[in-house]
Amino acid sequence: MVKIIFDFLLALFGVILFAPIFLVIIFLIKLDSKGSVFFMQSRVGLDGKFFKIIKFRTMNVNQNSNSTITLKDDPRITRIGKYLRKSKIDELPELFNILIGDMSFVGPRPDVSGYADLLKGENRNILKLRPGITSHASLKYSNEEVLLSKVVDPISYNNNTIYPDKVRMNLNYYKNHNIWIDIKVIFATLYLLLQSIFKNK
Repeated sequence: MVKIIFDFLLALFGVILFAPIFLVIIFLIKLDSKGSVFFMQSRVGLDGKFFKIIKFRTMNVNQNSNSTITLKDDPRITRIGKYLRKSKIDELPELFNILIGDMSFVGPRPDVSGYADLLKGENRNILKLRPGITSHASLKYSNEEVLLSKVVDPISYNNNTIYPDKVRMNLNYYKNHNIWIDIKVIFATLYLLLQSIFKNK
């Protein structure tokens, strides 16, 4: 219950604080490419139930690939989308997912259908957690698109190396999480984001 209240109050504060930034980003996305401002996709959430994740759109609407793997300099990504993804600002609308109870600030990143089905045995305990905007795994693989761009078979590397490691880290969070760990992860994420933003300048 403490985690739910903490998430709601922090998300509400975030929406109010970042409201001007929301307006600027909406304008830039509309100026940069055709299509909706927001990207909504079905993801697996708490107890394996599906919900619609909300992000700022970073890819062109008219693209032929359905791949869930994104590489560095992916041609599907828009000009403003490159900056939004690099700085993780495209994740800001997920604050609304937190307000309606679909997500938490800290928790395993929500998978698309298919990956969650791979969870077996005690690994399925991960589904007892609300998915999060950030996590220990998110911090470790903050440059995931770069990593995948350097290997011959990105899909295989993701499925056989990155994904199992994320599952291991998420299960460890399930077993040990508390509000203080959440606060540490949030501050670590903010620090990483600030570094990324200043590097882009």
